[in-house]
Amino acid sequence: MAKVQVNSVVVLDNASPFYESFQCKITFQSEDLEWKIIYVGYAESEEYDQGLDSLVGPVPAGRHMLVFQADAPHPGLVPGADAVGVTVVLITCTYCYCVNNEYTETELRGNPPVKPFSKLQRDILASNPRVTRFYI
Repeated sequence: MAKVQVNSVVVLDNASPFYESFQCKITFQSEDLEWKIIYVGYAESEEYDQGLDSLVGPVPAGRHMLVFQADAPHPGLVPGADAVGVTVVLITCTYCYCVNNEYTETELRGNPPVKPFSKLQRDILASNPRVTRFYI
């Protein structure tokens, strides 16, 4: 099974006034991960994206359901010409792994070259994912 499997996302209180909070019910199977709700204020630039809220594990292994609620976006940060019409609300899930870059040759560890990349080996530490815990 994948580390994260999203089974369903149900948008709650749809349609609602601009100033109302966003709510969605998410059912998933996973371990530690981070959820974010991002409001895209302008399609041509990330400059106007607003991170509305985030939730971080720990989440014990198994099937879970959460209602993720975030405040409405700040209208002063949305360009007036883009206030009406279609935009995007991103619900993201992030699972982080540490990556260890090492020299393949022992002598380079004490005397690294100026341009190291051709001599480096990348090791994604998949058995030890990075876990950041924030108590909610």
